[in-house]
Amino acid sequence: MGEPVLRKKTVPVTAFDEALRQILEDMFQTMYAAPGVGLAANQVGLTGRFAVIDVHSEGKRRPMAIINPVIESRSGKIIEEEGCLSIPGFAARIKRSARVRVRAIDQNGLPVVIEGEGLLARCLQHEIDHLNGVFYIDHLSLLQRLRIKREIARRKKSKLF
Repeated sequence: MGEPVLRKKTVPVTAFDEALRQILEDMFQTMYAAPGVGLAANQVGLTGRFAVIDVHSEGKRRPMAIINPVIESRSGKIIEEEGCLSIPGFAARIKRSARVRVRAIDQNGLPVVIEGEGLLARCLQHEIDHLNGVFYIDHLSLLQRLRIKREIARRKKSKLF
């Protein structure tokens, strides 16, 4: 949580080339190794507006890259436990939209529309939040955020983080 790039809004991608595809592939491998279901560019120190997601539907990998994503619509509400690779060892119940429609560009430079619900909707919102410099804990009450930040500071001081 301490890296400044994580709190900055990412910049739109304009070059859809082999270098970007290689970065996306590396991010998928990092995400799978973590393990996680999503990873935003700024989580690995990059400033571009892109993320990778795979919610492993029905036990099968379904990798998707979202480049320059925009949430077009939201509906419903769901409160579920969320964690984050940038804040390991912590989780909290977060209120999110149950369904979202996201417009983005895929790794081949083609426009895509993703309609997600449940875990996919939560993951899309979580990763797009990252691209906007927002952490899932920013959706918590001030008291809850302060508790988590205090515990992170305590763990860093005792080298547990």
